[in-house]
Amino acid sequence: MRVLQPIPHGATARRLEWSFLPPRLRDLVARRLGSAVVHAASCGGGFTPGMASVLTCEDGTRHFVKAASVKAQREFAAAYAEEARRLALLPPGVPAPRLRWWHRDEDWVVLAIEHVPGVPAPRPWTDDDLDRALDALEECAHLLTPAPPGLAPATFAEEMTGAVAAWAGVRHDLPGLAEHAAEAARLAASHVEVTAGGTAVHTDVRDDNVLVGPHGEVWLCDWNFPARGAAWIDTVDLLLGPRGDGVDVDALLASRSLTRDVPPDHVDRLIALMAGFYLQARDRPVPPASPWLRAHQDQCAQVAWGWLAERRGWIGPAGAAGGASDLGAVGTA
Repeated sequence: MRVLQPIPHGATARRLEWSFLPPRLRDLVARRLGSAVVHAASCGGGFTPGMASVLTCEDGTRHFVKAASVKAQREFAAAYAEEARRLALLPPGVPAPRLRWWHRDEDWVVLAIEHVPGVPAPRPWTDDDLDRALDALEECAHLLTPAPPGLAPATFAEEMTGAVAAWAGVRHDLPGLAEHAAEAARLAASHVEVTAGGTAVHTDVRDDNVLVGPHGEVWLCDWNFPARGAAWIDTVDLLLGPRGDGVDVDALLASRSLTRDVPPDHVDRLIALMAGFYLQARDRPVPPASPWLRAHQDQCAQVAWGWLAERRGWIGPAGAAGGASDLGAVGTA
């Protein structure tokens, strides 16, 4: 079994800092916040280079602000703009920090988001944090079924077309992969039959997108690309990280309201889809602005494949691997 490269959870991002924003942009943000910024704390989680900082103002207020350059960080600026549009469409009650305002011009995209007293879920996952996060997903599924107009314009199948095709180019270097890759690819291709649905699902639920508060509160962050699909998709996605931390996630699938009645074969099709995505993504060139992304995806590939192969009986429990989750193609934060 391969040895997993340790990932510095909470310190994976190489971000643009507040102090390096153009003075005119910092002035604009301060005016919109209503007070001068006296301190900026950059967030270390995630895998993107956009600015993501907690700003403390002279009047004592705190704000979570993101910014990306339209010209130098085009992909991430576009993702931030999408996040702003989607956040504005979330209905009341969804456990997510709220959009306060956003700004876009020819050079920059800026989002000001409600600051909440939470920190990214620590790794390894604890039982309490995981239960609270799963509760939050159940609350989201209730409030986001049917999907609010405009929040999730694409279906999950449409968003994940590339993950199905990814199986054609994966490297067969994990236990059982060479023997069962074709069957796994067929499972992934058939996910469309079982992941369809009318719920707006987050599609990128992982530890650094789950904020845990001091009194058991949970908020889901980074609503860049929600899609319409089955209400149980996010639960399976979230459990990839805990699986890598040694949690008995199959027992959780059997006990949680969103997944306990889902046939095991349906879950396998989604895990196969996830595995194909990560097995291909891990071999792409390392982005200079995100040095930990491919190592993270390699861990995800190992845990997804180990989970699927064990569930299908292709390998025994000793062949399972560990990792973390990031189903979204960009994983912006």
